[in-house]
Amino acid sequence: MEGRSLLCFAHRGARGHAPENTLSAMRTALELGAPWVEIDVFLVDDELVVFHDERLERTTNGNGLLQKKSFAELRQLDAGNGEQIPTLDEVCACIDRRAGINIELKGGGCAEAVATALERWVAQGWNRDDFLVSSFDHRQLQQFHRLAPEVRIGALHCSLPIDDACFAEELDAYSVHPSIEFVDERFVADAHRRGLKVYVYTVNYYDDIARMVQLGVDGVFSDYPERILSKR
Repeated sequence: MEGRSLLCFAHRGARGHAPENTLSAMRTALELGAPWVEIDVFLVDDELVVFHDERLERTTNGNGLLQKKSFAELRQLDAGNGEQIPTLDEVCACIDRRAGINIELKGGGCAEAVATALERWVAQGWNRDDFLVSSFDHRQLQQFHRLAPEVRIGALHCSLPIDDACFAEELDAYSVHPSIEFVDERFVADAHRRGLKVYVYTVNYYDDIARMVQLGVDGVFSDYPERILSKR
């Protein structure tokens, strides 16, 4: 296992170095050589905005619930260092196929909008394999998979299920994304037996990176992608 490399997902862009889920974080992830970036999307006024929390306070100078604001109001906010909250289209344009994009569905109603957006980007030259769509909301993930069956999906979870990775197999997922707090050798082995990739979040410390390699996981999400890439 020692020589085994982990696939690296820059978590919310390189959020250890730049404001999370901003274009600055995406550019930094690319500069660091991340092969994938991970982002979160909500649907607001028929626009897919790239943002993680339900509320605005932690990462912007705004307050209240994100989905209670208009898109115009959100665009007036400072998301860190003068950055705007970007749209999915802006992130895709910024990445420009230099990395894959893992899109996490947040909030309600964005499955159909993401499926439509990805078809538009595929028509502009992206491959469906350039995208991986994930969610803790497995109903929404299932809806997305029905709409865009050729785009790979990843099932997020934050527990150790009794039946291990069975839930992800039932979703016809490509990958399962467990929390670092809830992943062990049995779970990884079970997922692999089911033909699933195992991508663990959020892995930032060198001893944790070494433990993930020892467990045999396939990839990790990290706020510091250079720490993963340096271990290749």
